[in-house]
Amino acid sequence: MNPQLLWLIPILPFAGFLINGTVGRKLPRAAVSAIALLFTAAPAVIVAMLWNYMKFGNGPLTFSAVSRPWIAVSGFQVNFAFTVDHLTLIMLAVITGVGFLIHLYSVGYMAHEDGFWRFFAYLNLFMFFMLVLVLSSSFLLLFVGWEGVGLASYLLIGFYFTKDSAANAGKKAFVVNRIGDFGFLLAMFLLLAHFGSLDFNSVFTQISATPLTGGFLTAIALLLVVGATGKSAQIPLYIWLPDAMEGPTPVSALIHAATMVTAGIYMVARCHVLFDKSPTALMVVAVIGAATALMAATIGMVQHDIKRVLAYSTVSQLGYMFLACGVGAYSAAIFHLMTHAFFKALLFLAAGSVIHALSGEQDMRVMGGLWRKIPVTFGTMTMGVLAIAGIPIWAGFFSKDEILYQAFISDNPLAKLLWLVGLITAGLTSFYMFRLWFKTFFGAPRFEEHGHSHDLHAAHGAAIHARHDTKLVLEAEPEPAHGHAHGVHESPWIMTLPLIILAILATVGGWVGVPLAFGGHNEFEHFLEPVFSSAAVTPEHVSFRGAEPILAVVSIAVAVLGFLIAYFCYYRKPGTAGAFAQKFKPLYSLLDHKYWVDEIYGTVIVTPLLAFSRFFLGYFVDTGLVQGTGGSLTAGTRSFAWLVRRVQSGNIRSYAGWLALGAAAVIAVVVFGLHPHLR
Repeated sequence: MNPQLLWLIPILPFAGFLINGTVGRKLPRAAVSAIALLFTAAPAVIVAMLWNYMKFGNGPLTFSAVSRPWIAVSGFQVNFAFTVDHLTLIMLAVITGVGFLIHLYSVGYMAHEDGFWRFFAYLNLFMFFMLVLVLSSSFLLLFVGWEGVGLASYLLIGFYFTKDSAANAGKKAFVVNRIGDFGFLLAMFLLLAHFGSLDFNSVFTQISATPLTGGFLTAIALLLVVGATGKSAQIPLYIWLPDAMEGPTPVSALIHAATMVTAGIYMVARCHVLFDKSPTALMVVAVIGAATALMAATIGMVQHDIKRVLAYSTVSQLGYMFLACGVGAYSAAIFHLMTHAFFKALLFLAAGSVIHALSGEQDMRVMGGLWRKIPVTFGTMTMGVLAIAGIPIWAGFFSKDEILYQAFISDNPLAKLLWLVGLITAGLTSFYMFRLWFKTFFGAPRFEEHGHSHDLHAAHGAAIHARHDTKLVLEAEPEPAHGHAHGVHESPWIMTLPLIILAILATVGGWVGVPLAFGGHNEFEHFLEPVFSSAAVTPEHVSFRGAEPILAVVSIAVAVLGFLIAYFCYYRKPGTAGAFAQKFKPLYSLLDHKYWVDEIYGTVIVTPLLAFSRFFLGYFVDTGLVQGTGGSLTAGTRSFAWLVRRVQSGNIRSYAGWLALGAAAVIAVVVFGLHPHLR
């Protein structure tokens, strides 16, 4: 296979961005759609060819395409080069495959939106940067893709830029990610200082050869963790992702479920050689992941916006992946990354189909009874709910169970505690996902409809903000609406087809990782062995193999318990949830306000920074230095000009006077001579 084909994988989406971004405004919507889909489908075909070549065609374990040197300064050189190994191959398959399905769905979802061409230009731009990120063979090129997806994310989150909430959400995501990116930059500086290179192969070879552990390696790893917590929305930088739901639903599915937020997980897995040399960094990663998973799951239990439930679910599932990386189970982390892309993209797109059917309504408290009216959406979303809840035989069960098992048998001193936190989180996940399922599709309809417009932009989020302060009252189900919801209808085929494909993947996608304990061969782990070969299996780990079925039974029981509680509270006796919220009002308020993290950040960080910037930077720097310097230069120029004007007055008598004064000065010098020290 020609290595130069690697260049086409990112270049084609970039070409789609250029075409739609420059002339898309003048093209019909069908042409814009065709361009966006064509330049997304073509890379998926190339990735399929690459997969066939490397997996089934006895191709090399690593496939590279190197261009001319990109930067060459004083012995330091970085090539603009792409490299594909088995880890990259999985990421490429997820990005191009799921990305194409989301593009296809978007054609129907955004059909009546203004800025249609702009939306698809931004989507293609995001695909370009994400593909550059995973294809890069150096930290510097990875950072280019890293920053690029941040830019594209900002543009897509703020797509409805006339809405203050969307514009603010875009800015929040951009600023919070810059904090993480600063840590990434510092890590690159340290890598360059200690290893003299930013090339993956060179750096990791040197790290593998060194007998050192900890020390500066821990410092580099922890700085990379800072970057990963920003992109992958982990504590303490997770706060941007829930607000990012202000963007169109396909954006939530593509960026904040399947691709961009997994960049941090990919980066940690790619740098596993470094992290394996730092037990401290691995401990930090594991603790952050477990804490994020549990915290986000508890917040998701009380959300009423259907997309925000899924947003906090995403944060929680990313915490699972972080936990897996922290216990050295990198293959399990990537396995869950893949299955999560399937079922979370499905859940977001199905939520978008519900929103489409209800003309922009996102509040689950005014839904209900939809399973008969949108059966395809209901059926496919059910597959996603079963997958994320960890119900056998769906994909999420196998990847989640592998993470819990690896956490239980790990050498981490907190192994059993991490496993317990993961287990509790699994139960909470099952509860809030079945809560979403029951509130959306079952019970009496709790909405009134008199014919709908498909202008989602006009209706987007209006009801949510109006009801924000009445959650404790409305936790109990409202009275059924009078009349018939005659306007609710199933989405068009261009939206339901991606749902069906993703539902199939969410069902069978985990079968490639069935462990030995369940009669499988864990083909996924074997596929990644050339990449994560350093993660050796110890005899102690083998001795725990008999415990894997027992741990799986425990996790299944917890998932079923979560379902039963949701069934009782939101289907069998719907008033139970409201009564519980009123009885435990302080606890409910704590979760409803998301632990007041945004408010704490605002008081402790944002307000002092604003005060400092307004007083010191605004008064001393801007007013004093910048404006003061400009004012001084202006005053000096005016004074000098005034003197020049006095000399060059145009008055003959004045000139004669100045001439006489000069002559007198010359005569005085000649007669009296110069001062001795000046001779």
